[in-house]
Amino acid sequence: MSAIDRWKNRPGTSVLGLMLGHDRLEAVELRRSNGGADIRVNVTLPLESDPFSGDPEAAGRQLRKQLDAAGIREHRCVVSLPPDIVLCLTLPLPEIPEADRASLLQIEAERGFPQNPEDLIVESSVSEPVAGSRYATLLAVPRSIIQRLELVLRAARLRPISLTLGLAALQPPADTGGVLALVPTGRSLALQVTHARAVAALRVIDEAFTGDAEPLGFDAGQVLREIRITLGQLPAGVVENIRTVRVFGPSEAARTIAEQLGPRLAPTGLAVEHVRALPLAGLAFKLPPASPASSALAVAVAALAGKRPAFEFLPPRISAWQQFASRYSSRRLAGTGAVVGSIAGVVCLAFLGQQILIWQWQARWDLIKSRVAKLESMQKEIRTYRPWFDESCRSLAVLRRLTESFPEDGSVAAKVVEIRANGRITCSGTARDAAAWLRMRDQLSNAKGIADVQVEQVRGKSPIEFTVNFRWEGPGGS
Repeated sequence: MSAIDRWKNRPGTSVLGLMLGHDRLEAVELRRSNGGADIRVNVTLPLESDPFSGDPEAAGRQLRKQLDAAGIREHRCVVSLPPDIVLCLTLPLPEIPEADRASLLQIEAERGFPQNPEDLIVESSVSEPVAGSRYATLLAVPRSIIQRLELVLRAARLRPISLTLGLAALQPPADTGGVLALVPTGRSLALQVTHARAVAALRVIDEAFTGDAEPLGFDAGQVLREIRITLGQLPAGVVENIRTVRVFGPSEAARTIAEQLGPRLAPTGLAVEHVRALPLAGLAFKLPPASPASSALAVAVAALAGKRPAFEFLPPRISAWQQFASRYSSRRLAGTGAVVGSIAGVVCLAFLGQQILIWQWQARWDLIKSRVAKLESMQKEIRTYRPWFDESCRSLAVLRRLTESFPEDGSVAAKVVEIRANGRITCSGTARDAAAWLRMRDQLSNAKGIADVQVEQVRGKSPIEFTVNFRWEGPGGS
């Protein structure tokens, strides 16, 4: 690492931790001095405009106004992203060389996520729950959301040094057994499962709290159902090692969750802990006693200690000075000149060869140009008087290919098939379960003549209602 990189990656003496939600903001300004760190400001404020929708400039100005009102002047910030914008995918890993793992994960991300991998920022976490069995958890955030958030922070005169997950900072992946972590976020509940030094699951339980007035009612039955579903989807060997459920936060909502889930999860062997204060063990500096276990404080402490977050969604930035220094380094100057000269020679030869080929083909074209003009005139007349109807039977071909993609046992059925003139096909139907739906989707994606398969809607558990659309490239396609 160069001196420039070391200077850029210094933790610094102060940092601003932000937990940005859709309707509220939690900000913690942390300053380090004399072997410890002081919490200068710790506030939770409502947001008038959602930073993830609407005008980013207006959202940034409103954010700056609230930070100024709270007396926050720090510009270096680390942001805890809301978990509901994060896509999660867990998949088994075969025995492959370490060098080929990144390519495999990229292929699986392209198959598993509903968006193009180039439009996502993907982070991975690999675990080995039992010997010889490896699993990877892929977490992805749409690149458009990150770019929008950067505009909001720039309008608020903030300089982000990290965009990460607060839940992973509160409960980092460790090798001390499995932990199911819960954090209330408004009316929802964020859930994370860590095991074998990796994140095995990350999701949001919607409508965990009910009611219109404070304090909101906690729907323990709904949360227990979602916990059982989440544990049932985990790889073999993970559930058996989960013995602890930790509810983070000093709020009344966190206390209610711990009190109501504790007696209900005790028969299953899960012990519920309410973590009100941030754990102080293993920190590089001292914090004030009873520092709240909040996402904003957790990411700020990790940034101030110089720890790399478990998941980093901030795109890398290469300064102009770094580009200049790497390009014109004295050790590389001679090699760079030789490479540039070789490339220039190859380009000149390529252009010369291309020009020779153009001359040759132009001479051949001059010989047949008159005959081609006569043929084009005849083709124009043929098209004028040919039958108007389409002999390719496109609709029957589409239905045949769609039928071949459905399982023969009748576990997937189509309700509506819409064939548009531009070659786009929309199919709505039902599947008996998730396995049947995924098998049909994979077969449809690999079918001949079908391309650009997109999932518009998947709803329900059993049965599953789905809507997909694709582009027909077979006979009669556009």
